Amino acid sequence: MKIHIDLKKTEDNSYDIIIGSRILNRIPEILKKENPADNYIIITDSNIKEIYGKDLLNNIKNNNLQTTLISFEAGEQSKNINTVKEILSEMLKNNFDRDSLILALGGGVVGDIAGFVASVYKRGIRYIQIPTSLIAQVDSSIGGKTGINTRYGKNLLGTFYQPEKVIIDTSTLKTLPKQEFINGLSEVIKHALIKDKDFFNFLEKNINTILSLNNGALEHIIKRSCEIKKEIIEKDEKEKHCRKMLNLGHTIGHSLESASSYKLPHGSAVSIGLLAEAKISGELGLLKQAEIKQIKSLLETCRLPTTIPEFINLKLIIKNTSYDKKAVKGEPYYVLLEKIGKAKIGVKVPDKIISKVMEELK
Repeated sequence: MKIHIDLKKTEDNSYDIIIGSRILNRIPEILKKENPADNYIIITDSNIKEIYGKDLLNNIKNNNLQTTLISFEAGEQSKNINTVKEILSEMLKNNFDRDSLILALGGGVVGDIAGFVASVYKRGIRYIQIPTSLIAQVDSSIGGKTGINTRYGKNLLGTFYQPEKVIIDTSTLKTLPKQEFINGLSEVIKHALIKDKDFFNFLEKNINTILSLNNGALEHIIKRSCEIKKEIIEKDEKEKHCRKMLNLGHTIGHSLESASSYKLPHGSAVSIGLLAEAKISGELGLLKQAEIKQIKSLLETCRLPTTIPEFINLKLIIKNTSYDKKAVKGEPYYVLLEKIGKAKIGVKVPDKIISKVMEELK
């Protein structure tokens, strides 16, 4: 006997990304008009709580909307199951119902945690991403990936759970520490490397304008990054095939973060990972040496790191790659480059080549 349960998807997970300057003040208006809910729960970290969180809380409350703010200690070290438990306990204590809506206000750590909480609270409630860092605005807030870290590696627990909307206020970048802004450029460069040579050329020619936080330049790099990610996600929401290319620089990058006990910021780790995986591409005859030099030059012009810090153990980096999300039976498969603007997914790389490149970058 066989009984078939037909669960062909009919759910529409589409959503808008709103990009502009000084739109945080318009959030109550947007919520009332487009995203009504019984309760709004702002989830943020201890830093963003003081810079934007309290003002947003009061602004929403002043518009007669039920709102609560929950915060946790800022930093990658908080991206774990204990933080998730504490947030869920607070929400359960307040008896928030399934018509509540989470506002994820902050950088990538906040977005990943808040999205994860939204996906599991009462089997799923709505959430909106309000990213305040460049990394979150160009990458982590888009695409519905949520996740937390474990002692085995980064983002090994998580869900695919799309937000209801993404609201990007470029003016928040003006209060971002300069190094945090620079770290975010690694994800912008990644998007150019995998999909758009013209965008890479734009970054080369306009990097000083971007570093000066010119509004037009900021809106352009955020918009183009979002467009590239949108194009990929629409083809492969659950990372079964082409979405894997968004992990360029991340197999080595995540391994570096883990090996550094998360002392190395994500953007810095991805920068080193981008150069490492470009060099691996060169070792395999996929990428020309001239293009590897171009990539290194842009990273260095952005003031991003291109060498592995002395305190990180090289053997541990290689060991950690076996825990990569794309690994199969403990064997990592890399995203590499055939040329600037074209990525190749699912490449198995001999350990001796990884070791050689790691030594070169030390």
